[in-house]
Amino acid sequence: MKNLIKQSGSGLSRRKFLGYAAGISAMSALPARYSHAAKDLNVLVWCDHADELLLKPFEEAHGVKVNVKSYEGTGTALSILEQSAPGDWDVLVVDAPDTRVFADQGMLEPLDDSSLPLGDLFKPLTSAAFNYIDGVRYAVPEKFGYYGVAYNKEKVDEADMRSAQVMWNDKYKGRVAVYDYYFPAMQLIAISMGVAPENISMDDLPTIREKLLAMKPNVKLVGDVVGVQNALVNGDVDIVLNGAEFTVSNLMPSIPALDWAIFDEGGLMWIQGISVFKDSNNKDLAVDFLNHILSPQGQGTLATSECYWAMPASSQAVLNDDQRKILRWDEQAAFMERSVPSTISDPDIDAAMLDIWTEFLQS
Repeated sequence: MKNLIKQSGSGLSRRKFLGYAAGISAMSALPARYSHAAKDLNVLVWCDHADELLLKPFEEAHGVKVNVKSYEGTGTALSILEQSAPGDWDVLVVDAPDTRVFADQGMLEPLDDSSLPLGDLFKPLTSAAFNYIDGVRYAVPEKFGYYGVAYNKEKVDEADMRSAQVMWNDKYKGRVAVYDYYFPAMQLIAISMGVAPENISMDDLPTIREKLLAMKPNVKLVGDVVGVQNALVNGDVDIVLNGAEFTVSNLMPSIPALDWAIFDEGGLMWIQGISVFKDSNNKDLAVDFLNHILSPQGQGTLATSECYWAMPASSQAVLNDDQRKILRWDEQAAFMERSVPSTISDPDIDAAMLDIWTEFLQS
């Protein structure tokens, strides 16, 4: 548990501060036995699921209330669950790499492929690595995005933004903010070296460290999502590394100078999945909720949530032309072809990466 919380705890930042940025921080919701009717649906999810536009159609169609508690990171979710009774929660949203954590503890209900619109998902998301634990499906992808670069296109050479070498380009000395999230930063460096994140070894860490520290002269700020967003919007920096669509897409309609990209050397994907709790007393309703989230309308609404925008998992998502342009819809086939999912390294490598990141922050 200690290693898990250490690894996932660093993942608090993206979800936590995206929620704050949208004014949707963790909502206070008592466990079901204290405050919810038997047919209420109680969901433990990220802030992008709290929008009324997403929930109201489901509530009206089923005559139920969806009680949302948003959380920030796997460690937080586990803490909430430890304080809850069996049956308190019906639906969970979690980072794809952490699905196994919940499944191995017997928390998740196996899902029947025939009950889900899997044929609508983008094909790269149907990989067993994202969906199955020991041959059993416990989650289905619902939304995804990338770690790459966000920027002000009026202040940079956009061609530079397509290459990982921008991390060391002295043209941008003192003009860069770095989103404070250690493993995507080092995994992006590994990708630039031709090393897939899942293959990072102790032997690779000295070179990753060297390259990470070499980036520091360009860096003006290392901060959470709100901090780097504000720095970019205010003109304090022109580039945000470790950022991408989730950093600026919801700002682009009002600030068209902002944009984002992934690197030609390879992209790093984050993927979120949705699951049903094994102890849910409303499993059929919970599966209906999954299908609502995966429906074309649900996917379009989730993708453009007030909290943060990102790509829907479904190719049938209802989005207008402007939304598709911001999310780079027409480029997704090429993006996914050259991208790999972010992953959590084994505990020893993860601990060493954290030490390197601390050195970077203090340098």
